[in-house]
Amino acid sequence: MKAKFSAYLDGIAQTLKDVVRELSGHYDYVSVLSTDSNGLRLAISQRQKSVSNETMATERGTVVRVRKDGLYSEYAFNEINGKSGEELSALIKTELDKQLAVIKKTQTEIFDTAILADEELELFVEKETELLPEDADIKDLVDMFTAISDKGMSLAEGALECAVNGQSTHVSKMFISPNRFLRQSYVYSEASVVVITSRDGDNKIAHSGISGLCGPELFNSLGDLVSDVAKKATEMLDAEKIVPGEYDIIASPEVSGLIAHEAFGHGVEMDMFVKGRALGAEHIGKRVGSDLVTMHEGALCEESVAAYAFDDEGVLAGDVTEIENGILKTGICDALAALRLGTEPTGNGKRENFAHKVYTRMTNTIFDSGKDTLEDMIASIDYGYLLEGMESGMEDPKHWGIQCIISRGYEIKDGKLTGKLVSPIVMTGYVPDLLGSISMASTDREVPGNGGCGKGHKEWVKVADGGPYLKCRARLG
Repeated sequence: MKAKFSAYLDGIAQTLKDVVRELSGHYDYVSVLSTDSNGLRLAISQRQKSVSNETMATERGTVVRVRKDGLYSEYAFNEINGKSGEELSALIKTELDKQLAVIKKTQTEIFDTAILADEELELFVEKETELLPEDADIKDLVDMFTAISDKGMSLAEGALECAVNGQSTHVSKMFISPNRFLRQSYVYSEASVVVITSRDGDNKIAHSGISGLCGPELFNSLGDLVSDVAKKATEMLDAEKIVPGEYDIIASPEVSGLIAHEAFGHGVEMDMFVKGRALGAEHIGKRVGSDLVTMHEGALCEESVAAYAFDDEGVLAGDVTEIENGILKTGICDALAALRLGTEPTGNGKRENFAHKVYTRMTNTIFDSGKDTLEDMIASIDYGYLLEGMESGMEDPKHWGIQCIISRGYEIKDGKLTGKLVSPIVMTGYVPDLLGSISMASTDREVPGNGGCGKGHKEWVKVADGGPYLKCRARLG
């Protein structure tokens, strides 16, 4: 079935078109982004049962962007409340003119930004899904999640808790400018199982997730996931501390995605170039990895939770080759930063929600696959680790250092897995050194999409990242 576009947005479309027409007589540029997204969220464990209709991306509201005297301003609101286009545009103009008056009164320096392009385009996209979150049977899902939690408790040694989480969001967005009328509707979902075990007062945690550009039907796969998570949580009771040092490693696709995200995430978001806060700006056209490293970024790279038809500035989604055979080709860019840098936007202008500013943000960040097998990669290592389980990561775009927190590492000795497990692991390094050491890449590839990404400590948006198994050398501790 199609993920039907919001009836609410359809109902206000003509009013917002009238607003754009009215405001265009007063400003050099006018556009409107209106969003109506609803969802479903479940969190079931042995200690709690929680159901809500709020997810990371649920929202309803509109933001108007205008340009006057080289300055862009925005005004956001929730409801139209029966106002005509003329009434609403008069209100918006009054509020926007107040902003301009304050800037002039305080003599704030203005960066004169050019007028955004507005080529003629009409687009209507409804993605396929089996089920909408608003149509899901809540009781059946609660019962299913409860049974999965109980199963995890029965399978894991020393189990303290098994939490099962899921969320599904039906996104509808509409972008209107004098020459553009774009609408899209799609559903994305994600879910995870977390098992906590304990032995002699030492607690261990294992988790795994699934995600996809689909509806709550995704949750049916959680039953297959819980057995593996319970097994890993039990194995981790015997895990040892790693001896800090530099090792040959094999990054699982999940860990490869973490490396991709942290190494070439914020560091090549080109609004950071405008502010002089990213070392990546100095490496365009230069080698940053081995010949095996090719990386793509964009909403069109993968049909994942981060896929869409157009971004929050009305720019069509793209597929950007950031790195080609080790050479950094370009970064990603929102529309306003592109104007300031004299380049083209890449479809990566995203808002946390309608009331937040647009920033350049990641979508799918993915290493390309190679020609090796995992078996050959393991056989090539004298001593090292196979790393699995993404926990979290950080990067320093100014100096290009990264830190990745990884759940566990399986020891490899003389080309074979020994069965020894170490946990947890902190991997650190300088991005060009880490990517330059990549010597093998597998033929398969995964693109997980659980969780989100902030810009600094805020501005959370949905992203996905991944790649194949990668062999490289890294500092572990």
